[in-house]
Amino acid sequence: MTLMKMKTVTTIKVENRKVSKEVAKRKVWAKFGQSKDDKPGPNTATTIMAEEVSMQFITSNEDEKDDNDDMRAKLKEQGKGQLLKCRFCKGDHWTSQCPYKEIGGLEEVKQEEEATSTKMSTSTGGKYVPPFMKEGARSGGVSMANSRGRDDYATIRVTNLSESTRESDLEDLFRPFGRLSRTYLAKDKTTGLSKGFAFISFHEQKHAEEAIRQINGFGYDHLILKVEWSK
Repeated sequence: MTLMKMKTVTTIKVENRKVSKEVAKRKVWAKFGQSKDDKPGPNTATTIMAEEVSMQFITSNEDEKDDNDDMRAKLKEQGKGQLLKCRFCKGDHWTSQCPYKEIGGLEEVKQEEEATSTKMSTSTGGKYVPPFMKEGARSGGVSMANSRGRDDYATIRVTNLSESTRESDLEDLFRPFGRLSRTYLAKDKTTGLSKGFAFISFHEQKHAEEAIRQINGFGYDHLILKVEWSK
């Protein structure tokens, strides 16, 4: 019987990784409890090494300020300090870090408004001109009453509707009283179900009055409807 000797070679790869300051501080904490006498690094008897999980740490304001200072110093060393320039105060810092950004933004808006008002006063002699009377307008202005439409005076509001109510159900319910011009059912954006109220517009006001008189207090889908004039 011949004995054979085997030589085992273990190769260790050392990697240097850059971590955040908070992680680096935790790595030098003193061990405590039953692991206070352990050597540096994880102990396999008390620590389970799982798969590596990459995490993105949000830096604090102090870390961000330090990073900005480092970047500014590097740019100055390379002679490219002009690349780091604030849009508001023209200083050598980031625009988001500018202490005058609110003032600078207001001044820019004010300058734009002054330029616009100067242009208008030059073209119109300093007088206010409505949009529909300006040069290039297609037609005259439209009054607010005409834009609202006549059906606004014959619109009723229906409340206490069930979630399963559809616009077609409301049309079938109110069409016998007169010709409808518009039906709007409020729905939830996520579920698409009824929010419990709707607006019904008639072409004539007398038809809306009849609908209020007949449907108010009417039992519909196990609920008592309330019908009134839309405000």
